[in-house]
Amino acid sequence: MSARPTALIADDEPLLRSSLKRMLGETWPDLEVVVEARNGREAIEEFERVKPDICFLDVHMPGVSGIDAARHIGRRARLVFVTAYDNYAVEAFRQEALDYLVKPVEPERLADTVARLQERLRSSQPLPDSEALLKQIATYLEKKTGQAPLRWIHATVGGALRVIPVQDIEFLRSDEKYTMVAWRAEEGKSAEALIRTPLKELMSQLDQDLFVQVHRSVVVNRRAISHINRDDQDRARVFLKGRSEALPVARSYLHLFKQM
Repeated sequence: MSARPTALIADDEPLLRSSLKRMLGETWPDLEVVVEARNGREAIEEFERVKPDICFLDVHMPGVSGIDAARHIGRRARLVFVTAYDNYAVEAFRQEALDYLVKPVEPERLADTVARLQERLRSSQPLPDSEALLKQIATYLEKKTGQAPLRWIHATVGGALRVIPVQDIEFLRSDEKYTMVAWRAEEGKSAEALIRTPLKELMSQLDQDLFVQVHRSVVVNRRAISHINRDDQDRARVFLKGRSEALPVARSYLHLFKQM
C-alpha cells in the first residue's frame, strides 16, 4: 500500500461522484481519490491502471454493474458499495457484512465506514474472498428488484443534485436518450429535470399500483390525474392537477380507462 491510501469512485452521476469525493476529503483527508469512473466498465479499466486500495462502487450503473466490477476486482482492493435502494440492497449487504453506503450519503454513516476501513488498513487485515458473497448478492438483488418499488430518483437541476421522492413525481416522458421527470416540489411548484435512465428501465422499478403507462413514451402517476378526455375518434388525453399540458394516451392503452 502507498504512503497515502488511494481510492476509486465509480458512479454514473457526476454530481454524486463529486459529492462523495468532497465528503471523503472532509472525513478522511489522508485518502487520495486518484480516479473516477462513469460506469462499471470504466471502473474495471481504471482499477487495472492505477490499482487503488479502496473502491467505492455504485451498485446500479448502466452496462457493467458495480457488483460485476467488484467481482472482477475481487480481493485486490477494499470494496464499498453505494446504493440508492435502501431496502433490499442494504439487507443483502448487511447479511453478508460488506461495507455499503446509502444515497444520499450521510456524514455519520460515511464516518463509520471510514473508521472501519482505516482500522482494516492499519491492522493489515487480509482481504476477504468476496467472489461467492458477490455472486449470492447479485442473485439476491435480481430476485428482489421486481418486488421492491423505487423510492427515490436523483436528478441534476441547475447544477444541484435533487433527491426526488417517487411519490411526488407526476409523470415521466421519454426524450430521445433521456427521460424527463416532472414532479411537485416542496414549495408546491411544478419542477422538471432530465435523467439518463431509460423510461423502460424506470417503469420496471416503479410501483405498478401508482404509475400507469399511457403511451410508449409517457408514464403517469395515477394520483396526479385530474381527468381524461376522449373524442369521437377514440383519441384520449390525460390532464394533470395543477398543470396546463395534456399528455397523449395511445390507443393500445385506452383499455385502462374503459370505465370512463
